[in-house]
Amino acid sequence: MSEAEAAVAAPTAPARPAHEPLVSLRAVGKTFSNGVVALDNLSLDVRQGEFVSLLGPSGCGKSTALRIIAGLTEASVGEVRAPGIGPGAEKARSGEVGFVFQEPTLMPWATVTSNVFLPLRLGGRSRSDARPEIERALAMVGLEGFANAYPRELSGGMKMRVAIARALITRPKLLLMDEPFAALDEITRFKLNNDLLELWQRFGWTVIFVTHSVFESVYLSERVLVMSPRPGRIVSEIATPAPVPREPGYRTAPVYNGYSRAVSHALEQAMGGRT
Repeated sequence: MSEAEAAVAAPTAPARPAHEPLVSLRAVGKTFSNGVVALDNLSLDVRQGEFVSLLGPSGCGKSTALRIIAGLTEASVGEVRAPGIGPGAEKARSGEVGFVFQEPTLMPWATVTSNVFLPLRLGGRSRSDARPEIERALAMVGLEGFANAYPRELSGGMKMRVAIARALITRPKLLLMDEPFAALDEITRFKLNNDLLELWQRFGWTVIFVTHSVFESVYLSERVLVMSPRPGRIVSEIATPAPVPREPGYRTAPVYNGYSRAVSHALEQAMGGRT
């Protein structure tokens, strides 16, 4: 058995302290008012400090699951525990969850500073009081020199960096990312993948990342949770441990290719053999 095959067959997840999951979904279902059943019997656990990807075909309920975890929509059935949500929790507690959407969703009339400041402004903070936090958030994503720029003056990748800075300014316990790099060119996407991993390692966030890219899920994650077509549920879990930050040659390394094959096979099985 090759090194890659051995790693895939018997993956060893990084050691973590034993404690309650930061996010826990039990038998969660979601049926919309039009009768569409988006999720059925979805269960998952995510521990503090993990980077986990939800992978599945378009329309399988990945984004719906993320919105339920964020408290942006409610499950129809099942139990949800996440920061600010669940028995004994204060619903939608400000700042505990950061959300990065598929599109940057920036205010086009506002500067980068104003866009990043928005969550704190909604929380009643003054701009002068929040300035150190704004500057720190922009520095984290490499946009120190663009504080006074407007979205129209930024590239797609820079706009997404602004959206990430806005999600991080409250120092959330949990960062939820809904296919944030899907619309970007490959070079920009690779760069932001690396930057995200560096920030995750430095600050110890918990990240749940939605994607439909096998290769992105393997590159970023410690675990890949594969979802079935709608109604979505977790049908496979694959550990993908690798050193962080990723070495320059990791994308072409045998172990990366082995993980990618394993995840691709799990996705194919989830779709009933369709590719």
